[in-house]
Amino acid sequence: MNYILLIAAVFIGSMLVFIFKPKNKFMPLLLAFSGAYLLSVTILHLLPEVYSQTSDYNNIGIFILIGIIIQSVLESFSKGAEHGHIHIHTSGKEFPTLLFLSLSFHAFSEGLPIHSIGDNLLWAIVVHKIPIAIVLTTFLIQTKYSKKTVFIFLITFALMSPLGVFLGDKNSFFRTFSTEITALIIGFFLHISTIILFESTENHKFNLQKFMAIVLGILLTVTTL
Repeated sequence: MNYILLIAAVFIGSMLVFIFKPKNKFMPLLLAFSGAYLLSVTILHLLPEVYSQTSDYNNIGIFILIGIIIQSVLESFSKGAEHGHIHIHTSGKEFPTLLFLSLSFHAFSEGLPIHSIGDNLLWAIVVHKIPIAIVLTTFLIQTKYSKKTVFIFLITFALMSPLGVFLGDKNSFFRTFSTEITALIIGFFLHISTIILFESTENHKFNLQKFMAIVLGILLTVTTL
C-alpha cells in the first residue's frame, strides 16, 4: 500500500495537469496546504519520534541541520521544484539532468524512514508530492522534450520514493542508521515547508484563502495526535 500511494501521488498530480490544467490561483492554495501539513507532521510527529529513539540529542540536532544544508544544495539544482516552481529556461534540446538527479535523490531519501515512522510520514510525503508532480509535469509539457522523455522522467521520479521505502526496510545499513536518516529528512522538510509558507504570503498581505488552507493543513495533523 505504501508503494501504491507514493506512485499514485505523482500520477494524480500529473493527471490534474493533463485533465484540469490547474490555474495559477489554485496552486498557491495547494502549496500553502501542503506546506502547513508537512511542517505540522514534522513538528508533531517526526521530531518527537526521532528524539524518543536516542538520548544523543546533540547528534540528532546536527543531522537535522545537515539535512537543511543538503536540501539547500539540492534546490540550487532543482531550481525550486520542491516548493512549487521551477526557475529553468530551456529550449528543450538538453535533458535537465541536474533537475532529474536532485529530485530523484530527494524523493529516494524521503522514502527511507517510512518503514520506521509509519503513516504520518507517508501521508506527509503523498501530500507533498502532488503539487511537485503538478509543477514538474507543467514544466515538462511546456518544453520540447519528446513524450517518451517526459514519460520516463515522471515514471522514474514516481518510483524513487518506493525504492527508498524498500531499501529502508530491507537494507541493514539503512535500518542501522534509521534515526540519523530520519533526522536528515526532518531537515529537508523544515527547509521546504518553511519556504513554502514564507512564499505563500505576497507582500506580507493577509490572504484569507491561503490562511484557511494553512489552518486546514495544521488541523488535519492535529487530529492524528
